[in-house]
This record gives sequence, C-alpha cells and structure tokens, in this order.
Amino acid sequence: MQAKRIERLRKVMQQQDLSALLITNDYNRTYVSGFTGSSGFVLITLDRAILLTDFRYMTQAPQQAKLFEVIEHKPRPIETIKEILVKDGITKLGFEQVDVSYGDFLSYQEGLSGIEFVPTSRLVEQIRIVKDEAEIQIMQEAADLADQTFSHILAFIKPGAVEKDIALEIEMFIRKNGGTSTSFETIVASGERSALPHGKASDRVLQGNEFVKLDFGAYYKGYCSDITRTVMLGKPTDKHKEIYDIVLEAQLNCLANLKPGITGREGDAFARDVIVKHGYGDNFGHGTGHGLGMEVHESPRLSKTEDMVLTAGMVVTVEPGIYLPDFGGVRIEDDVVITDTGIKILTHSTKDFLIID
Repeated sequence: MQAKRIERLRKVMQQQDLSALLITNDYNRTYVSGFTGSSGFVLITLDRAILLTDFRYMTQAPQQAKLFEVIEHKPRPIETIKEILVKDGITKLGFEQVDVSYGDFLSYQEGLSGIEFVPTSRLVEQIRIVKDEAEIQIMQEAADLADQTFSHILAFIKPGAVEKDIALEIEMFIRKNGGTSTSFETIVASGERSALPHGKASDRVLQGNEFVKLDFGAYYKGYCSDITRTVMLGKPTDKHKEIYDIVLEAQLNCLANLKPGITGREGDAFARDVIVKHGYGDNFGHGTGHGLGMEVHESPRLSKTEDMVLTAGMVVTVEPGIYLPDFGGVRIEDDVVITDTGIKILTHSTKDFLIID
C-alpha cells in the first residue's frame, strides 16, 4: 500500500520537476509512511524514502514505516534535512505551502541556504482524494460504528435529557466500541437550535414536540465517518413533516443520480434543485456534501462552486438540509463511495421519520 503511494507521489513530483519533497502535514506523513507518531518529517526523493523523527519514536517508527529509512534527527531537524540533501546532491526541495507557517518558512529558508525552496500545493492531498480498497474497508467499518451509535443513542433521546449528555454518550459509545474518538465535535441540536447547521451540543434540555438533530462520526483506525439524522421528539406538526419529507426527497434524489464523470457542482444540484422547487432554497445555505477520509473535510466538495469531476474511489457525504429560524431544521447525511458505475452507500441507519414518544 505504501509502495503504491510513494510511486504515485514520485510521478507527481517528476511532473513538477521536483527531485525532493518535504512532508510536514501530520495526515500526509501518516498516509505516505504509515507512521502514526505525533512528530516527524517525511523526505521523499526520486530514489529514497526517509522518515525523520526524534528519540521518542525510534522503536515505533521502524515498525510502522517499514519501507522507509528511519533517521533520528538532530535537535534542529532542519540541520539533518540539509545534510541529507547536500550528501545526495539535491538543490531543489518542495514544501507543503498550506501546512508551513510563515515563521517556519523563514526558519527553513535560513537553515537550507543554498537550496531552492519550492512551494507546492496539496500534492499528497490530491493522491489522498481517491481511496484504495484498504481505506474503503476501514471507512466502511467507521460507518458501521456510526450506525451502531445511532441505534444506541435513540434510547437517550427523551424530554428532560440534556444535549451535552447525549453528545457525551455518543462519544463514550464510540470509544467503548473500537473508535479512537469522534470525528469532530458532536452536534446535538434540539428545538429551535436544530435550525443551526453546526449547533454543537449545549446545556439545553430537550422538550416535547420538537426536532432533535444528531450529527457525529467515528474516528476509527485513522479515518472518519460522518452521519446526520434528525428525529422527532413528541408530536410533529404539518411543518415538521413537510420539511423532513423535502430534505429526504432531496437526499434520495442526489443518491440516485451521483456517479463518476459529473462535477461536484452537478452533484450538488441534484439535492439543491429539489429544495428550491419546494420554495426553501434560501433555507439551504451550505453545500450538499464534502470529501471524507483521514480528515472529516477533504476534497472534493458537492457545492455550487465545485468543478472537480467525481471519479471512482472518492468518498463524499450527501447532506442536504432545511433550516427555519425560531422553528427548527432537518439534515439527513450519508457517506458514499463513488464507484465505476454509481455509488456505494456506507451508512445505513434508517431515514424513516422517527417519532419518539
């Protein structure tokens, strides 16, 4: 797996006339090397793969990064990096411009005097967009854990419960069942707060006759899942049922039409056009979905501005919503893999309009 990733990265480096690339982003370092420690640098040249880290990881690193030369760097890592580059006759080094702060940039420039420092834009992230079979299997397991969590948490949704307590139970269940943590800060938004697209769990006490929106994910073996379900606590009004049905129609229409070869903009329209048709376009202000993987938000997006073409192996969320201030809101979200002919849905929790008495 790592060998293929290194090979793909070197092809991109050659296309950009780079003989070496310094990887400083934590996710990219793990993706390329397999090393999960909290500190280190990956240096990829056209014929060497090197992991530099400190004393703390000199046992762990060789066990995880089996295809890499593992080197314990000096107190100032840039000195070790320069020694390697000079010894190998490398005069041009690519760096991850999105990850490197201005202060680090100045430090690297000073420490690598005589070496051309070339900014690169998301070289590893572009490779990460398309998942391999091993990644998809892990993401399926992360999605399965999210589904199990949803089934578990339904028993805790009742009048008098506190949003923060529900969020804590979600995290505890994920951790007890193999997850490292949640993928992001859990959203539990009830009543009028369900109209907040990112209404993180608060001290609000659940009442009767209101929406409860749950948005969470399991961070599992280095990958994220992300699911949203909205349930009804108590008796729904016609308005509750109306907007739930519209969001579900929009989500199902997008799922039915997503496929390789279309753009993220076109994918977004499959959901957005349904909501606009019913007169709620102004109440759907975010994109229909986003890429998912080692991070909870990756490329590509399903949005009005995304021109990237979907290809097999990409994983995206599909999560349209309607949000009515002072009333409440609905979002329904699944994780899907783009396949050669369409999609495979990873999350399978029911999308029936659940009414909890």
